[in-house]
Amino acid sequence: MFEHEFGYVQWLTARFYEFTDRMGWHLDHSHKLDHVWMSAIIFLFFVLFFGFWKKRYKVYPTFVQQVLEVYFRYVQGIVKDMIGHGWERYFPLIGTLGLFILFSNLLGLIPIFKSPTSSLNVTFACAITIFVYYHAHGIRQQGLLKYLKHFAGPVWWLAWLFIPVELIGHFSRPLSLSVRLFGNIFGEDTILAILFMLVPFFVPLPLMCLAIFTSLVQTLVFVMLSCVYIAGAIAHEESHGDSSVGGLEPEPAH
Repeated sequence: MFEHEFGYVQWLTARFYEFTDRMGWHLDHSHKLDHVWMSAIIFLFFVLFFGFWKKRYKVYPTFVQQVLEVYFRYVQGIVKDMIGHGWERYFPLIGTLGLFILFSNLLGLIPIFKSPTSSLNVTFACAITIFVYYHAHGIRQQGLLKYLKHFAGPVWWLAWLFIPVELIGHFSRPLSLSVRLFGNIFGEDTILAILFMLVPFFVPLPLMCLAIFTSLVQTLVFVMLSCVYIAGAIAHEESHGDSSVGGLEPEPAH
């Protein structure tokens, strides 16, 4: 949450560069790796936390189990409503990425940590994951030629106009996803850091509550836009490949 590097982050970074030098990988030591270590902390927490709780589910759920089930049901509902048929295939990635983004946003509220999503490297990595993922599934379901044909628009003689517009639109998606998330989390972390330096105790508390709310909202926005992109990539085939209307099969011609 603060601008300077924490002592344990500096120690981890120094040990990492010593290792790369011994291996003959002469990397630039000026690069800060705060976001890498913070992301690793979240990953390690997930491994330990879910490894511990997966064997402790009960018929009468504990508070932690209730919180996990609320998140599961809520994200499941979003994915199911926005993607529709076959949503189960996409839920694991969306749910996992949403959980990572949520914890990354909230981590910076703890004074000894920093939000990984306050780094553009992390937010862009999340965005490019969704970008590659939905294109891969679009090609997988429709085939390469049919998927690329979608970029040319409804009529061939307007392809010269639609192709540049579609390309700009698709390549701007990871940029908008990453910059939106980065800007919001970096901004709130910076404001909180300044307030903690000026008035350490009571004044930052209302803003911390607001930061929790914005962290939830930014996670929801990322999840919903990811579902929209996936649905758009796979809906073209379904809308043309399914001849039934309202779930009813067409009657054969006599």
